[in-house]
Amino acid sequence: MPQSFDSRNPPFDRLTHDEIMRLRAALDIGYFRPGEVIVENGTAAELLHVIIKGSVEERDGETVEARLGPKDTFDARAVVHGTTGSFFVAAEETLCYLVPRSLVLDLVRSNPGFAAFFYSEISHKLESYSRRREPENVESVLRARVHDARRLPAVFVDGTVSIEAAGLTMRERDNNALFVRDGERVGIVTGMNLSKAAVLDRRPLDTPVRDVCHFDVVSVGNDDFIFEALILMTRHNKRRLAVKENGYYVGVLEDIDILGLVAGNSQLVAGRIDRARNVDHLADAACDIQAQVERLAGQGVRVGAIAEITSDLNRRLFAKLFEMIAPPTVRETGCMMIMGSEGRGEQTVRTDQDNGLLLATPVPADELASFRAAFSKALERFGFAPCPGGVMVNNPQWSQPIDEFIRQIRSWVLTPDEFSAMKLGIFFDAVGIAGRTELVNRAKMSMVELMRGESAYLARFARYIDQFAGASAGVLTSLMATIGVGSDVIDIKKSGTFPIVHGIRTLSIEHGILATPTVERIRVLTQSGVLGEELGRDLAGALYILMEIRLHSQLHATKMGKPELESLVRVGELSTADRDLLRDALRVVKRFRELIRNRYHLGLF
Repeated sequence: MPQSFDSRNPPFDRLTHDEIMRLRAALDIGYFRPGEVIVENGTAAELLHVIIKGSVEERDGETVEARLGPKDTFDARAVVHGTTGSFFVAAEETLCYLVPRSLVLDLVRSNPGFAAFFYSEISHKLESYSRRREPENVESVLRARVHDARRLPAVFVDGTVSIEAAGLTMRERDNNALFVRDGERVGIVTGMNLSKAAVLDRRPLDTPVRDVCHFDVVSVGNDDFIFEALILMTRHNKRRLAVKENGYYVGVLEDIDILGLVAGNSQLVAGRIDRARNVDHLADAACDIQAQVERLAGQGVRVGAIAEITSDLNRRLFAKLFEMIAPPTVRETGCMMIMGSEGRGEQTVRTDQDNGLLLATPVPADELASFRAAFSKALERFGFAPCPGGVMVNNPQWSQPIDEFIRQIRSWVLTPDEFSAMKLGIFFDAVGIAGRTELVNRAKMSMVELMRGESAYLARFARYIDQFAGASAGVLTSLMATIGVGSDVIDIKKSGTFPIVHGIRTLSIEHGILATPTVERIRVLTQSGVLGEELGRDLAGALYILMEIRLHSQLHATKMGKPELESLVRVGELSTADRDLLRDALRVVKRFRELIRNRYHLGLF
C-alpha cells in the first residue's frame, strides 16, 4: 500500500480520511518506458494515472498539447466520460500511481468536491476551484455579505413632510439618510441634501422633502457580496447604497460602514480621484489603484471582480484628467475613449495606453495639440506606458473629428493594409468615458454597417485568431532562451486570452453587438444562438482562468521590475490544480479556434 501517496494533491485533497484510506488500499504502481503509449486515443480508460516520477506528453496526432510532470493526473475524462480525445505517451522513464476506474466512479458519486475535478464543463470546475482557493484563515472581507457589515436601518418619511421635519427625524433616529415615499415612488434624502437645500439654495424650511430628494436609488441586496456593493458605489459615484431584501428597502449601507470590514477599499480611491485638484493628486490616486489590485488579489477576490473594480477606477481617473486639463473647446465637443483591455473592462495590472479622442466638430489646432501632449504625458506619469502601436491621444490618427475618423474607418475596411484589421479590432473595443460619449457608438455603427455582409473582409479579420498560434510551451523554447526563461514557459495572452477575445470580437462585429466586455459579448452571442450554451459557458470560464493565472504573473513581473514578462507563465511553477485548469482552458481555446476557422473558411488563406 503506497503510504507516500500525497493526498493533499488536487483533486485528492477533497477526500475524507476514510476515502483516502480506501484509495491508498486500492493503489498500484505502473512503470512506462520512454515512447510507450499509456492511454490510446479514442479508448476507454480503466485507470486514473497520477505521475510519481518522469513526464508524459499529451498528443493530438504529432502535436504535443501538454507535457505533464509529477503529481499531474490523466486522463480524468476517459475514466469518467467514456473515451479520451488524446494520446498519452511517456516522454521518459515514468512511474505512475494507478487508481482503478471503479473506485474513481464511487468517489465521484459520493463526494461532490472530488467530482468537480471531473466535470466536463470548465465553468463548473472553475466555480468549484475558485471556492477552494479562498484564503483559509481569513474570511475575505470582500467575500463577506452586505448583512455582515454594520448598516443604518431603513427610516421612511412621506414626501409631503418639510425639509425641517425631515432634519428633525434624522436627529431623532440618529440616521443621516431617509427613504422618501411619494405615491408609487421611493427616493432617498441625506443630511447633505437638506443642508444644501437650506443653506446654498436658500429654500424655505417648509419645502416638501420630495423636492430635494433623489429618486434614482441605487440598491444592493442584503445577501449580496461586499465586493458587489463596492462595484456599484464606484460605478455610480455613490457614498451609500440602499439595501433591499425580498423586494423591500431594509437599510442603507455607507462606505464608512465597509471600512469596518476592509481597509483601503475602492470607494476610498474613487473619493481621492474626485477630490483631486491637480495632476499631482491624480498621480497619487493612480498609485492607489495599483495597490488596490494587489490587495484584492491577496484577499482571494475573483479576477472578474478585480477587473471590474480596476476598470471603473481607471475610467474615473481618465475622465477626471480629461475634465482637469482639456480646454473648453475640447471638453464641449470631444469624447474621450479608451480601448483594448481597458475598453473591455478586462485590465487588472496596468500595461500601456490605448485611448483616443473623437470631436463632434473641429477645434483650434493649437489647443488640440496642447491637450494631446498633456494628456498622454500625464498618463505616462501615472504608470501607463506609451502604446508601441501609437494608439494614443497624442497620435492624430486616434484624435480627430468624428466625420474624418469615420472616413478613416472606411479606408481601413475598403482599402486595407497590413495593420487595418488590428486598428479595427482595437477601435471596436472602445468605450466613451467623458464628454460626448455618443460619438463612439456612432463611429462603431458606421464600422458595423461597412463590414456587414463583407464575408471576405470578415474572414481576413478573423484569421488573426491564429496570429500567435505557436505561442505555447515547447514552441517558444528558442525565443524564451534569449530572454533568460526556460522552455516550460507559455505566453498566456497570446496562447489563451487573445484567441478568445479576438474570435468573440469577430463574431460580435458580424452580428452588430456593441457591448465591449468579452463575457457580455459571449452572453449575447449565446442568447442569439450563434454560440452553443455549453461552449459559451466554457469560453467565459476559460477566459477567467487565463486572466487569473496571468494576473499572478503580472504581479510577479511588476514586483521584479520586468514588465516584459507580464504574460509569461512557467507551467512547472503552477500548482497541480492550476495546471489542470490551464490545460482545460487551452482545450477550450483550441475548440473555439476550430469553430472560427470553419465558420470563416480560414483554410483558404
